[in-house]
Amino acid sequence: MGTPTLLTVIVLSMCCHFQCALAWTVNNFLMTGPKAFLTYASSVQMGAKSGIQECKHQFMWDRWNCPESTLQLTTHNGLRSATRETSFVHAISAAGVMYTLTKNCSMGDFDNCGCDDSRIGQTGGKGWIWGGCSDNVAFGEKISKQFVDALEDGRDSRAAVNLHNNEAGRLAVKATMRRACKCHGVSGSCSIQTCWMQLADFREVGNYLKMKHERAKKLELDKKPVRAGNSADNRGAIAHAFRGIPQTELIYLEDSPDYCVKNQSLGFQGTEGRECLKGDKGMPLWERKSCRRLCYECGLRVVEKRVEVVSSCNCKFYWCCTVKCDKCTQVVTKYYCVNPENGRKPYNKTKSRHRARQH
Repeated sequence: MGTPTLLTVIVLSMCCHFQCALAWTVNNFLMTGPKAFLTYASSVQMGAKSGIQECKHQFMWDRWNCPESTLQLTTHNGLRSATRETSFVHAISAAGVMYTLTKNCSMGDFDNCGCDDSRIGQTGGKGWIWGGCSDNVAFGEKISKQFVDALEDGRDSRAAVNLHNNEAGRLAVKATMRRACKCHGVSGSCSIQTCWMQLADFREVGNYLKMKHERAKKLELDKKPVRAGNSADNRGAIAHAFRGIPQTELIYLEDSPDYCVKNQSLGFQGTEGRECLKGDKGMPLWERKSCRRLCYECGLRVVEKRVEVVSSCNCKFYWCCTVKCDKCTQVVTKYYCVNPENGRKPYNKTKSRHRARQH
């Protein structure tokens, strides 16, 4: 499913209780959706898009690189998977929607929303009080739930897992917020400070959730009650399985498939043809080992190619207010995974673990 389709589905989420199909368009929603939510549709769409972009950034050098064909948040037709990777998709999408709604609220884009001034004037700590314009995360959280969580209209284990991961994404937005302060006093003495809470850069939210993805927990369900569908036994089994799992953690139901291998039915293209990086020690370790991870450990070899890259250069600012740049071409070396002549070799996990201990 491409990005536009995913964004459309999220915008249409409030229709899902009326059994709207995937074939619906944004125009259908605009004609029939609750008028109050039309105000937020653009922000929801932008938020979902920022979530997908962050997903692609975080997994750029992973075997699973957040391909658009696998980005599916709907519950229709039983086509959902509930892997470690889809837990991240749900979390970052919910976080992106909440983040954008909160930001736009604080900027005054909505008539019924503004800064969170609930604590203004209260003592926050020694030498500071609450003031300024705190980002209204309560508003962003509320509207995000109404849009994103409405996609889950079932009561099975998959829906419960998706809702859990949606909430974990929203909590990540809160967890990465930071306190900003301004000094007051004679001659800049800073005898008192007024402080407010503001959203971190969305990249920090992405980094936070990527760590949660790496520590995601597999949910073990008793298969007997699950067969009962939406029965009380099934709901009890799900509640029991969730016991003791913090809401901030990502969870999943199914082991991930082999992302080395192309799987057309699941929308994975495999790692053959993917670019990888080779560099000096100044490069982050995860990127520096991308050729091993994407190519060698998938039974592929690495080829070096010299390619021409066109970029903007010699930019000049002209009053007022344009910037004009030249187009410069340079030849750079890039590395790609290719299939060896003798076919894909099986990956030796024992050897890989030995190498991992060495590093």
